[in-house]
Amino acid sequence: MLALFLQHSWVLAATVGPRVQGPGELSWLERAVAAPDGTGLTGAGRMDAAVLLVGHVRGITQQAHAAGGPTGDPEAQLGAILGDLAQSHGESYPALSAAFASAVESDGRDQAWEFGLQRILDGLAALIDRRAASPQP
Repeated sequence: MLALFLQHSWVLAATVGPRVQGPGELSWLERAVAAPDGTGLTGAGRMDAAVLLVGHVRGITQQAHAAGGPTGDPEAQLGAILGDLAQSHGESYPALSAAFASAVESDGRDQAWEFGLQRILDGLAALIDRRAASPQP
């Protein structure tokens, strides 16, 4: 889905809101909802997990398109802007300045896609573990 949204920005607008969904979108949704089968998540919980993942993909790809499309580098562009601001107004934003300095030290990339995806999956795993420990009636 990330690759599709990055390659075809029009898909972002075409796949939001109430509408008739095509077979490709329904197939993806079917796989996403079926994937956590047997985990203790309800059908509604599995749909919510799919929506949560789609939201993350949408947010990342919208940022990429705002920065010039699939070849743009939104992290580098944002880093340049924040770098200038941190340098000239760092005393007003000490936490942001420190976070930016840390990102620069780690190759300048915060890896928002991977970080967010891993936190979402960690949260779903914790929910599944909780449900397994105390099954719902």
